[in-house]
Amino acid sequence: MTSDPNHPEIQAVADFLRQCLPFNELPEAALQETARQIRIVYVREGHPFSAAKDEYCLRIVRSGAVEIRSSRNQLMDRLGEGESFNIHGLEMGEEGVHAQVIEDSLIYQLPQVHYESLRARFRDFDRHFHSQRSRRLRRAARYQPNTNMMMLPIDSLVSRNPLTLSPDASLQEAALAMTGRRVSSVLVMEDSTLCGIVTDRDLRSRALAKGLPLDTPIRAIMTPQPQHIESSASLFDAILLMTQQGIHHLPVLQEGRVFGIITSSDLMLARKDDPVYLVQHLSRQTTTDGMRAIIETLPNLLVEVIKGGMRAHQISRVLTAISDTVTSRLIELAIEELGPPPVPFCWLGFGSQARGEQLIGADQDNGLLLDDRATEQDRAWFTQLAQRVCDGLNACGYPYCNGKVMATTDEWRQPLQGWKTTVDQWTRTPTPDAVMRVSIFFDLRAVYGDPSLCQRLQQHMLLRTQKDTIFLAALAANVLEQTPPLGIFRRFVVERNGEHRDEFDIKKRGVMPIVDLVRIHALAHGVAAVNTRERVQQLKQKKVFTIGDGRNLLDAYDTIQQLRVENQSRQIAAGHPASNYLNPKDLPELERKHLKDAFTIVHDSQEALRNRYRQGL
Repeated sequence: MTSDPNHPEIQAVADFLRQCLPFNELPEAALQETARQIRIVYVREGHPFSAAKDEYCLRIVRSGAVEIRSSRNQLMDRLGEGESFNIHGLEMGEEGVHAQVIEDSLIYQLPQVHYESLRARFRDFDRHFHSQRSRRLRRAARYQPNTNMMMLPIDSLVSRNPLTLSPDASLQEAALAMTGRRVSSVLVMEDSTLCGIVTDRDLRSRALAKGLPLDTPIRAIMTPQPQHIESSASLFDAILLMTQQGIHHLPVLQEGRVFGIITSSDLMLARKDDPVYLVQHLSRQTTTDGMRAIIETLPNLLVEVIKGGMRAHQISRVLTAISDTVTSRLIELAIEELGPPPVPFCWLGFGSQARGEQLIGADQDNGLLLDDRATEQDRAWFTQLAQRVCDGLNACGYPYCNGKVMATTDEWRQPLQGWKTTVDQWTRTPTPDAVMRVSIFFDLRAVYGDPSLCQRLQQHMLLRTQKDTIFLAALAANVLEQTPPLGIFRRFVVERNGEHRDEFDIKKRGVMPIVDLVRIHALAHGVAAVNTRERVQQLKQKKVFTIGDGRNLLDAYDTIQQLRVENQSRQIAAGHPASNYLNPKDLPELERKHLKDAFTIVHDSQEALRNRYRQGL
């Protein structure tokens, strides 16, 4: 690069470095000299960097993204624009540390002699890189938490040689085989495909208790198409699935073929005080007081799991599973009092509960979906059910919805046909009130009862929305009103007075814009998934998002959600109630930069949304 300090390329490099740690601390003369020494290289996705094969230099990511991984291929850090690394320095103390370019990148390279000169001359510059390795190791613990074994891959615990039989094998053959192998289950296979499972409990309750002959084929008592999990899943995933479904044997598949089986006894390796076990404890409670006592421990539990390295999307899954369990248990207790339901029904969760994205402080957003055969007398029964459950949720710490989006409200407690008519009205006439309700209602999930009712309603909803450009434009207009709190020169926009002076609502201004814009794309393209991360993945598969745009949006979402839960953890630890308000000055400089980058991605995604629905708008 030319040595003329006034050359525009030099100035462009200097301007960029001036925004990057730790170059922003250098005197101007040193910054200009550094800019003159920079070499610019373009590297494609998948390109590796290692100390063994690449020259010693400092590499700064101008655009793109790079991952740093340990010798065991453990993710240590993920770097984006403005972040730097010296692969030789990272390898000190541990051989095999390497970098991998995960999307096409422009890299600035500062040769060793100039890099080492800066470290020798400027103490703060040297300290930044001296501590970089320990910071990356701390981040590695955050990416790969294993403080309570919850993030261990299940393939280390799976029984790899499960007992298998054909569906035509007899009950006696199954019992003899299970006794001989000293196992409590058998996988039922047909043409190398898992078609069922038989457990000790099935033999007792479905065969012996009913006096079935010993030569009865096991297909008569097997659980067909059993729940299963992929071998790539974590122990956390297995525990949560087994706890929610109330099962003790979980087949493990790999690329569609049986890999092994994991049992409840295998899960004893996990600590008993892990938050996922709260689901079990809640499901055994017989009073609202008992449930409330458990729910009251959640804030302190949040602080502990954050310290232990659990990520925001894992925490939200646990907290959603807990609220699902409280809801289900309250329904069961109500049915014990009221008697059996007169017709099939489905209790619906809306909003963050439906998406599996609940955090501390969530209020109620729920509804009741009834079978169309429900009479006026039947509806009176469900009115009582709704009142008992919503009152119980409020008593347990899930406050009533200020907008009355609850099953106690007639509009949110309807037969299937009534719900369909309501959806038709909302989409046909997208008034501001209808758009507000849609933004809640169109994230829905069956929490208890007949899930087929929910599926039929969701199918109707997607058919109504996919090609309705006016309705989608109305949703887009609503989304675009809420922009990230980032002004000119990438400065945070905060409240200027009042209780939350110098703060902004990170949920309202950061999380919800992503949730809302992803929902619009999902509705426009018939995506049935409700969870935001799952929606993005399916939209990538449909090529609505490019791989890069989808990854950027998920990174932005994860960054904002993580800062949100960490901020709530700090508030709780300081003795304050958890809030969504955050003061950006409380964040380290690097996290402020990451948050600005995330908000920029959201802004760009909103502009893309505006362009897509410009005609309708």
